[in-house]
Amino acid sequence: MIEEIRISSLGVIDESVLELGPGLSVITGETGAGKTMLVTALGLLLGNRADSGAVRTGARAARVDGVVRVDAAVVQAVEELGGEVEDGVVLLARQITAEGRSRAFVGGASVPVSALSGLADGLVAVHGQSDQHRLLRPEAQREALDEFAGKSVTTPLRDYTARFSRLKEVESELHEVTTHARERAREADLLRLGLSEIEAVAPQPGEDAALAAEEARLGHADTLRTAAESARAALSADEGPDATGALAAARRALESVREHDGDAAALSDRVAEMGYLLADLATDVASYSAAVETDPARLAAVSERRAALTALTRKYGDSIDEVLAWAAQAVTRLTELDDSDEHLERLREESTRLRAELTDLAGRLSSARKVAASRLAGAVTRELHSLSMPHALLEVVVGDAGRFTPTGVDEVDFLLAANTGMAARPLGKGASGGELSRVMLGLEVVLAGTRTAPTFVFDEVDAGIGGKAAVEVGRRLAALARHAQVLVVTHLPQVAAFAEQHVVVRKSGDGSVTTSGLTVLDDAGRVQELSRMLAGLEESDTAMAHAKELLDLARASV
Repeated sequence: MIEEIRISSLGVIDESVLELGPGLSVITGETGAGKTMLVTALGLLLGNRADSGAVRTGARAARVDGVVRVDAAVVQAVEELGGEVEDGVVLLARQITAEGRSRAFVGGASVPVSALSGLADGLVAVHGQSDQHRLLRPEAQREALDEFAGKSVTTPLRDYTARFSRLKEVESELHEVTTHARERAREADLLRLGLSEIEAVAPQPGEDAALAAEEARLGHADTLRTAAESARAALSADEGPDATGALAAARRALESVREHDGDAAALSDRVAEMGYLLADLATDVASYSAAVETDPARLAAVSERRAALTALTRKYGDSIDEVLAWAAQAVTRLTELDDSDEHLERLREESTRLRAELTDLAGRLSSARKVAASRLAGAVTRELHSLSMPHALLEVVVGDAGRFTPTGVDEVDFLLAANTGMAARPLGKGASGGELSRVMLGLEVVLAGTRTAPTFVFDEVDAGIGGKAAVEVGRRLAALARHAQVLVVTHLPQVAAFAEQHVVVRKSGDGSVTTSGLTVLDDAGRVQELSRMLAGLEESDTAMAHAKELLDLARASV
């Protein structure tokens, strides 16, 4: 239940606080005074889209705060968002800047605006004139019937929706497989061709790099051998000077003075160590030189093998390792393509099974909806009789759409016969604005027993209604308020007379800036406001007498 709404710099409202209690509260005021701004403010608290144009001219930001008493389920949701609840009361807040930025708070914690929307269903049900037009749409009528039916529909509908979604996926895949069968066959042939080429060559990982090195060595064998022989001779020649002989002479010279100086001894040792290394190096160079052979046959074989590998890398990768990776992927893909016939059969079997299950679930949905349709039609018809439509008859027809839809195979139509002898016609064709308002109100009263929202807000849903019918609308709203908090924005004095709390929105201005304030009326104030609503005159004796009569009638009826 909403206990308080505080509004700052929103539209024509500069700064206002509205305290609300249980039962029926009405909001009245002259046209343009800002009555609907209260509903706008409440919508912002419930996560509706923010409009920077709603920020009061000259203000940096608009802000709406709401103090709401919540049940255990909402308490848990608030705590999961990081907010705090004290004594069953949570503070909701929404701020909109003139630049269009929006911030939301739940229990003191900053949260995404979507978090407010998530809490909305458990807090408030808002209905405006747009909901009357929404009621004309078949999907809205079906939703109302399903809501009234409760678990008898929602349980099979949940299972149906899951299977319907899977059927769409299966049939989409079936279409894909069958439509692109030729492309898949062509792709499989290309993959097989590529794999056969690779299999014929049978490349090994890293083989291309190894053969390139071997080809370079074989192609320059004479040059390599000549260089190796020259290096060997320079290191250790059979005749003439060489590095080994020079190093031996250096060692003998240092050894001769070894005993005279420690540094000379150390140098002699280093020269000796280099002599050993040089001897090993000379041996290795000699071995390399002996190993280099000219082998024209091997060179030709290597060149031929490299040409075969190059033919693969031109098509399937920059290196043999990439070619082998492509081959592995091709095998996997080819397995998928070759399995297409079996996969197609599996998809067809699943589609057949899903359609059978959907047929069964759709039958259960239709049966449950037809049972609920009869009860809903009777309940709303009784409400219409209480709303000064004594001969009205509402019919809820559940027809066959002839195909699976996301919600079953049913088409739901609300038909209204407003008077005796009239044929029942769809709401969009046979109902006037006032009749449509009463149908929606009657439906709301009936559905109230199935909803958990503790607060109902009606924004001028009584448009097009007057006279005795307006009195009955007020009486039904008062009856609804016995079970929930009801907040009504209205222009009808007959409705306002039934309020337990009457709030008037008054407009004042200095010629350039308009401000609106909220005032909770006492009995005398209510008489004045009702007389203004009746006759446009607050001091008219006749209007005030009529206003008092309305109040007496309402109090006697509650």
